Amino acid sequence: MRERLPEYLKRPIIDTDKTRTVRKILKTKCLNTVCENARCPNKNECYTKNTATFLIMGGNCTRNCRYCNISCAKPEPLDLNEPMHVAEAVRDLGLKYAVITSVTRDDLPDGGAEHFANCIKEIRKLSPETKIEILTPDFKGKKESLDIIIEAHPEVFNHNIETVKSLFKTARPQGNYDTSIDVLKYIKENSDIITKSGLMIGLGETYEQIKETLTDLHNVGCDILTIGQYIQPSKEHLDVAKYYTLEEYEDLKKMATEIGISHHQIGPLVRSSYRASELV
Repeated sequence: MRERLPEYLKRPIIDTDKTRTVRKILKTKCLNTVCENARCPNKNECYTKNTATFLIMGGNCTRNCRYCNISCAKPEPLDLNEPMHVAEAVRDLGLKYAVITSVTRDDLPDGGAEHFANCIKEIRKLSPETKIEILTPDFKGKKESLDIIIEAHPEVFNHNIETVKSLFKTARPQGNYDTSIDVLKYIKENSDIITKSGLMIGLGETYEQIKETLTDLHNVGCDILTIGQYIQPSKEHLDVAKYYTLEEYEDLKKMATEIGISHHQIGPLVRSSYRASELV
């Protein structure tokens, strides 16, 4: 029998003028958010603060990660007006800190790197004071794509490792652990951009494997770390192997600090862009 969701992982659905305003702006600009598409448990908290994580390049992903609620299907053509619409939404929401992520687009030669860069450029035209964080796929490790990102120079480059090495092929069958580590390493070695990565826990990893993963991230200069509980989106997704206790999250905070990653957000409902501006 499946373990019941602990009370501390439940969030009420709250609809306010602020949340309705955010939804209206996103709908008007025909924009996706990872908040909605990935069923993030924190979306109402973020919406009440006039923030959202923009999901660019469509709502269909070319990869079928077994923990993710975003659909794997034939991707839509790129909307060349999307960067401008994202920038207008950032302006209209009055964001001081914008987070942009995307589906994985292995069908595109550059994996969508130029589209990310165009979003950054358009935001800077309309909101030059806004800091920008991007959460990207691995671009198959292509240095040409990473160079496009480096040239666009977001304040923060985030690429999630997601899980420990031994579970990678189970959770991310089309990804590669070493490629993800190398992507973070390349950005750090070739720019002064802040690097960030995130880890889901509860898929069956051990403490020792978490420690090895955090050590790998620290060794490539990862500046910021997020760790949160995996919550199964549906019965078709990977089962939850373990719900970590609040005390165990405190142990993980100590672990990250001892390894040398001092900037971290670690807790049951932490997601990669949760309270992102507070860590920078």
